[in-house]
Amino acid sequence: MTQDGQVSARKADRGRPRPACPVGRAADGTWQVHDFAVARALLRAPGTVQAGLGVETVEKLPPRVRRPVLYRDGPEHREHRRQTARYFTPRRVDEHYREPMVRIAEEQVAILRSAGEAPLSDLAFGLAIGVVGEVVGLRYGRPGIRRRLERFFPEEFGEPGLTSVRGLYWLVRQNVNWLRIHLADVRPAIRAHRRRAHDDLISHLLAEGCSDVEILGECLTFAAAGMVTTREFVCLAAWHLFSDAELLHHYRTADEAGRLAVLEELLRLEPVIGRLRRRATESLELSCPDGPVTVCPGEYVEVHLDDANADPQAVGEDPLLVRPHRAGAVGAGLCFGDGPHRCPGAHVALLETDVFLSRLFALDGVRMSGKPRVAFQKAIDGYEIRDLTVALPRAGRG
Repeated sequence: MTQDGQVSARKADRGRPRPACPVGRAADGTWQVHDFAVARALLRAPGTVQAGLGVETVEKLPPRVRRPVLYRDGPEHREHRRQTARYFTPRRVDEHYREPMVRIAEEQVAILRSAGEAPLSDLAFGLAIGVVGEVVGLRYGRPGIRRRLERFFPEEFGEPGLTSVRGLYWLVRQNVNWLRIHLADVRPAIRAHRRRAHDDLISHLLAEGCSDVEILGECLTFAAAGMVTTREFVCLAAWHLFSDAELLHHYRTADEAGRLAVLEELLRLEPVIGRLRRRATESLELSCPDGPVTVCPGEYVEVHLDDANADPQAVGEDPLLVRPHRAGAVGAGLCFGDGPHRCPGAHVALLETDVFLSRLFALDGVRMSGKPRVAFQKAIDGYEIRDLTVALPRAGRG
């Protein structure tokens, strides 16, 4: 039950009622959008650029350093997306990445079989690291990439600088972690790709003349977007399936399209990242019941994805319940964003999740042990699922 009395199936409830007004303004002047149609129109329209997600830190880089694609806008961003779109088409994903997904998923299931039980977040992270490594080209690093990434991503985006002890600590810590990943993972991949061209993102970046530092930035961007978020969604989706026998039966007996519809509906209901932030570069009009409001250049707008994805005008009745049949109409809602910055890896994330979970739930007697714990990353309003352990009966181990 939510604060406003609605019945909710959410596991990672952010604890706030959906406002009646689709557009409001916070005390700091930031515009906040809670309506699906307004949010989608904003994300698709020109006149805004990325904000949050560490953009302010990236903007401090020297002008000669090319920014990762996440932090670019305008013609340069569109051209990059046009050139790299072929790596993420559904056909490409199916033909080039399905086999590695199956292999990596079965490796994680084998770990569970051998141990008898395992933290699901560890299995999911192993899956996501392996799949993104195939897409990007990070196949040549030293053992231990999981630990290196865990060191890089556990804290919120900081505010590096020399004006405070915390800022100095953040700056030193992240520089050390950047160096670890560069030396152990990215530099070996770059050397291998220079010896022999591959059909992947690193070879594309090398062909464009990108420096090692610029390739490192792109790799870390894809790590954050494709590894960390997928890990959390795998855990969240499994939690729903373990907790709902009817939904689990539906998932187990459906074909792949039906299973993907279940996952899209769960993602709509439970967006991993709860908030997207934009900065206006020109005047924008946002629709409101009492008439449009104007966002002035330089002002910030936040899209609350959990609210927009629960807009009954867009998704239909019972927006806080799991209804897989509605996925065909709304899919995952705005969980992958929309417009120029829509996540290119949406199909990769959904397919790898299904490849893994369909094998996990095919195991006889697989169960959830322990009580899952939900924490939130304040900077992006993203959830983290911890302490969810999966276990097999003794007869199913080995």
